[in-house]
Order: sequence, then structure tokens, then C-alpha cells
Amino acid sequence: MQAATSRRTFIKGLAAGGMLAGLGLWRQPVWALASPGQPTVLAGSQFDLSIDELAVNFTGKARTAIAINGSLPAPLLRWREGDTVTLRVRNRLKEDTSIHWHGILLPANMDGVPGFSFAGIAPDGMYEYRFKVKQSGTYWYHSHSGFQEQLGVYGPLVIDPLEPEPFQYERDYVVMLSDWTDENPAKVLAKLKKQADYYNQHRRTVGDFIRDVGDHGWSETVAERWAWAKMNMTPTDLADVTGATYTYLLNGQAPDGNWTGLFQPGERIRLRLINASAMSYFDFRIPGLKLTVVAADGQNVEPVTVDELRLAVAETYDVIVTPDGSQPAYTLFAQSMDRSGYARGTLAVREGLSAPVPEPDPRPELSMADMGHGDHGAHGGADAHASHGGAAAAAGAMDHSAMNHASMNHGAAAQGGMSPAPMTGMDHGQMAGMDHGSMAGMDHGTTAAAAIAMQSHPASEAGNPLIDMQTMMPTAKLDDPGLGLRDNGRRVLTYADLRSRFADPDGREPTRTIELHLTGHMERYAWSIDGVAFADAAPLRFKYGERLRLVLVNDTMMHHPIHLHGMWSDLEDEHGNFKIRKHTLDIPPGTRRSYRVTADALGRWAYHCHLMYHMDLGMFREVIVDE
Repeated sequence: MQAATSRRTFIKGLAAGGMLAGLGLWRQPVWALASPGQPTVLAGSQFDLSIDELAVNFTGKARTAIAINGSLPAPLLRWREGDTVTLRVRNRLKEDTSIHWHGILLPANMDGVPGFSFAGIAPDGMYEYRFKVKQSGTYWYHSHSGFQEQLGVYGPLVIDPLEPEPFQYERDYVVMLSDWTDENPAKVLAKLKKQADYYNQHRRTVGDFIRDVGDHGWSETVAERWAWAKMNMTPTDLADVTGATYTYLLNGQAPDGNWTGLFQPGERIRLRLINASAMSYFDFRIPGLKLTVVAADGQNVEPVTVDELRLAVAETYDVIVTPDGSQPAYTLFAQSMDRSGYARGTLAVREGLSAPVPEPDPRPELSMADMGHGDHGAHGGADAHASHGGAAAAAGAMDHSAMNHASMNHGAAAQGGMSPAPMTGMDHGQMAGMDHGSMAGMDHGTTAAAAIAMQSHPASEAGNPLIDMQTMMPTAKLDDPGLGLRDNGRRVLTYADLRSRFADPDGREPTRTIELHLTGHMERYAWSIDGVAFADAAPLRFKYGERLRLVLVNDTMMHHPIHLHGMWSDLEDEHGNFKIRKHTLDIPPGTRRSYRVTADALGRWAYHCHLMYHMDLGMFREVIVDE
């Protein structure tokens, strides 16, 4: 668990850091008014932003953050669809900086990625961003320079629509989740490179082994331990960086700070949930209230009511809740996926109230099925406690380190739960060296077994010292609530629940498919795509105007939130049907997910995992869209 933080310490941090509550606005006129609890809302079309160091104190230790306009999170920016906005960003640091407008459609030179779209903002320099706003919804902005995002350079962004929204609400709050460490982020990375599980304080013990022998027997337990040992992994390694160093923040406040949003009984409250963390997935719920999800990544969806949802890094969800007055206060509870800590706030009828804070859920463990190596249950995988036997048996029968997957055929029928149709037009030129021969001896036939055919892998993965595993039977798992959320007694949002309120905006079938594998080596803490780090990789080339399909296969034991700059990602179901438009897609372990992209933005674009250290170490590609 994270270290306790006193309220006095926290208020000191609030004063020092200018930490701002989420947006608290009345619905009419929602566009330009700030509430007393949210003094820094910058609305309009002209903005002046300054990036500088800021003294903060989250844990009782004075530290230096980097902030925008002296605020952590940065000020809420409020734009209006159809306007042209101008943002003058000045750098008061001794190092280069930048701002990326996450999920915003704009010209490449306005995207804010140093080395791609511009040179960055030098010390004492200024860069003027200017572009027309083509969309509406909930987004965010952050630095794309070094580790500045971890240090505090991030803020919420709300774009009001031209047309009336298809849902009603009386109050509107931003709920921005993030993670803070008192350590220098570069030192955090150095520790991970020396010992990848440095921050994992929940490694399995002899006591766990004895318990598992009692539950499952000696041979089964030894086989399961041996399978993990051969891959130099542990099933408790759910997050690279944990509450051992992180303090989890809600609107810039640690749990003891208890950020509070006010309401009157019967009001409909819109919560704009934003995961602005560097490395942390959050599972969000409000005990006693249902969450009606109305938007994802800024795009309206058909309403779906749930008890809980998981936010991958960089995702946003808009939900509506309606307290009926039966309770004076409700807890906003966002526990980290590895259960090592939580962020917390309150909805209340007046200041000073709070509600009970739940205990974090039991810490889950990965199974071989979770990584696409074995027994696929109803969701394409099960938590270890529910499928220990099947997963261990499957793992024990495979030597994952010795299997040569390079000769497997990417054209095999219905790989990973995908129907054959979406695979037509596969662009194997993006995966040089792939052997496209037949999968000799494998009978895919027309049986159900074909739906989980053995996954093929690019030749660049074969014998690669930067790869420690390859998923063998991945599926889309769109209906899987996720590790630690299955069968927990609450209804949990899944990607299968999400459907945009509009049909496929492009409507064309993709003319080619590019398959990419998310790869890594946990022990060496190395991250790549197709086993090739960014520094050694050729750009991906899209032809302007084409409609193409991207297929991502996760060959690691970690979740990866994948973000393509400048263009929308239109997620498909297992049959190639359009489901939902997003800017960031969660790719869990052992999954194979596909989405369509319209290459309608000329220029050089970043395409990467949004886990900051994974991106920094090489899970990153350049995408070039040209004529």
C-alpha cells in the first residue's frame, strides 16, 4: 500500500502546487463558467500557457514537479467545436519541452511530438499552436518530452459540441487520475532495467507454494511454477511501477486530500474520467451508484449502465450518475490494477463530508490462459485461482522459449478468433522475412478449434534476445472484464459493451492489413514491436486516403494502451464489424485485436504504447502518411 499522507501535509501540497479540483460546472451555460472549487478554467480561443518548475509536497517530502501555469494538473482548457484555437506555449525550464493534444485531429506540425512534427520548445522559447477544432468531447493534453508527463505536465481538455448532446445532466466534473513518485523518473527506469520486478512487493513466497500444493497437489503446483520459471516471469507481476513508490492522485490530490464535488439530490452528474497516469491502470467505481457510460475517448456511445470500469492509461470515459439523496456522500474509488493503492475522492451534498472507502480487492494473479497459452474459458482466459489446473497443464506441455514460430502461416484460417475475411489483403511487406508457407500438419478444418488456431509470429521474433514469450492462442477477449474483475459480483464494462452512436464513419472495407506484435522481455525490461525497438525500426507507411486494418497481437504478459496520433482507431469485433471509435486501445496479454484506420492526415505521426517507460524503451513506431 502507498504511504499514508496526513491531511496537513496534503493541504501544504495543495497550496504549494496549486492542485486543482475537477471541473465543477452547471449545465447552462456550461461553456465558460468556473465553480469556486475550480478556479483555473481557461475557456475561449486564445490561450497563454507557461511550463515551469513547481514545488510540491504529496508525501511529507518536498519535491519539484513540472507544471503548466503553476498548476498540477494543468488548467482545464475548454474549447468549442468549430472554433480555431491559438495556444502560445512558453518554456521556462532549462530543458526542451512540448505539449501533445491527445486524441485531437489537427495538422502534423501542431501535434507536439519533438522530432516528428516540430523540433520541440527550447528553453526560453515559445511555440504557437493554431488549428481548427473538428470534434467535441473529453480529452487531455500532456508533454511528449522525456519524463515530463510523469512529473506533472498534463491537464484536462473539454470541447463543447455544436449540436445538442444526446443525454442530459445538471452538473459536470472532470475526474483526472494520475500517479506521482517522489523519485526521479530516470532513476525509476534505471531500477527497472537492473531489476524489472523491483517495485513488485507481492512476489510469491514459500507459504504460497505450500498453500497451492494443498489446493492443487504437488505435481500440478510444480508444473505451474516451472512453466513460469522457464519464462523468467511471475504471475504477480501486474504493474511495472506500483504503490511501492507511487501515490495515486485524483484531480491532483492524494487519497487523504479527499477532493470533493458537490451535488443536490436527484441531479444528474456528468463525470469526465481521464487516466492521465504515466504507468497505472485504474479500476473505477462509486459504491452505491450505477455508472451510465455515455462516451469513450470523447466519442458518444450507446448508453450502458455498469458498476465498474477499467481505464487504461490515456483512455477517457464519460459517465452519468444520479444520487437520489439516500446518502449524503459517495466515494469515488479508483484502485490500481495491481491493488497496491488507490486514488479517492467524494461526491457530497456539502463540503467536509466523506463516505466509507472500500478496501482494495484481492490481488489477482496471471494465468497461462491470460497470456494466450492455454485453457480459454468464457472470456478467453480466467484468473489463476479459477483455472490453475488447466493453465498449468497447458503450460507444462509447451516449451515457449524453444518453439520456432517464424514458419507459421499468417494466412491460416480464423487466427485468434478472427474470421478469415478480415485477413484479406494482408500487407506482409511490413513484416519482412515472414514465411508464408503452409502450416504443415495442422488441421484447421471447420471445427471450433479453428477459432483458436496457433498464432504465427514475424521472423524478427525468432531467436530474439529481447523477447521472452510469444502468445500461442490469442483471442480478442472483447467481452472479458479483465484480470481481477471477473466474477467479482459487480457488472464491469467491457469493450464488447461499447458501441458508437454512429455507423462506421468511413464505410469502406480495408484494402490491406498490417499485423504488428507487441513484444518485450520482462527480465531485461526491454520493449519493442515485432521484436524491434524504435531506434532500429523502419517507419510504417500509409497511403493518403486509404482505409486499412491494423491487427495487434500482444506477445507479452503486460497490458499495453496503444495510441495512434492524428487519426481515429475504429475497433472491430471478432467478425470484422465496426464497434467503436477510439484514440487509445487497451491490448491485454494474450489478445489479438483489430481496428480500421483511415489515413486522412498527411505527415509524420507517432504510434506507441502509452506506458511511458515502454514507449521510451522502444514500443514505438513512426507512421508516415503520404501521397
